[in-house]
Amino acid sequence: MDTKALMNWGSFKAKLTETPEAILQFQYAEDKWVDASYHITEIKQAPITSVDCGGVMNAWTEVIVQLWEPATADVDRAMKVGKALSIVTLVEKSLPLNPAAIVKIEFGNSAFDTRQMYPGMLNLDGENLVVSLIPDATQCKAIERGGSCGTDDTKEACCGVVPKEEPVLEMVNLAADQSCIPGSGCC
Repeated sequence: MDTKALMNWGSFKAKLTETPEAILQFQYAEDKWVDASYHITEIKQAPITSVDCGGVMNAWTEVIVQLWEPATADVDRAMKVGKALSIVTLVEKSLPLNPAAIVKIEFGNSAFDTRQMYPGMLNLDGENLVVSLIPDATQCKAIERGGSCGTDDTKEACCGVVPKEEPVLEMVNLAADQSCIPGSGCC
């Protein structure tokens, strides 16, 4: 996954401010929507520092917006963008959010395991601002950089391209095998 193409917090927030009266909707799969009566339960800022399998240190920051669906849906309680922005303002009074941070939306319900997803397209559809969510994916940063990952004691890369081994075929002389002869019931 190309993390350079992911939406950052500054862009996400700017897009929200364009339509404060719209209803903020999240689509997490085809024809699957976070119920409109969801709550924004918290906004987290997570600095990440890691060392990948190639031995390279990586650092980035994520802003994670957590959504929660109440047990009972309330059709009269749809979250407007302006309400979401008021929660953002409240959070930023205590925790200044990094505008360059990668945005993730954290969500789950009884039919969809909790996970973090990236906001993809934000489209105004009538009175709704629809955020299409993109699943996160694991990746090998070393390979994506064009390099290889660390090596073992034999100096072999652990996740480079593995050549496909061709199966070895064994030729059998069926004529020499007398266990299957016509009328014996073996075929």
